[in-house]
Amino acid sequence: MMKQSGKATQTSKPKRDLYYTMDYEWIDFQGSVAYIGICPFKLTGIKEIQKIEFSKDKNSKKCGEVVASILYEDYKIDVHMPVSGKILSINNAILFGNKNIVLQEPENSGYIALIVPSSPYDRQGLTISEKYRMSTKTTH
Repeated sequence: MMKQSGKATQTSKPKRDLYYTMDYEWIDFQGSVAYIGICPFKLTGIKEIQKIEFSKDKNSKKCGEVVASILYEDYKIDVHMPVSGKILSINNAILFGNKNIVLQEPENSGYIALIVPSSPYDRQGLTISEKYRMSTKTTH
């Protein structure tokens, strides 16, 4: 909390509108755009990311299509589009060499891409945060 002219005020963070897929990707809707990434559970056992390969097609992608592949030793972990949409940009931290931010902060600064969802208010097929967290605790 910060004090300002005798009154306590709280610094606000953008509200998260976070959802998950059953394939362990996440999407954080922010109005007409959304951040997408990979869940920590899907990265279990990965100690260091050697390479991230991005899909060559940067136009519109359908839900479930591969956006990127994370490579570590003999592992290849595909990151899929959680919804249909268009990729606006790839996370600059990754592009400039900090691949391991995906391991260090997978559901925050380690996002994969910023997209424009085809249907920004459609949540069909996605799971809310609380329900997702409960399912990963009970099944894994």
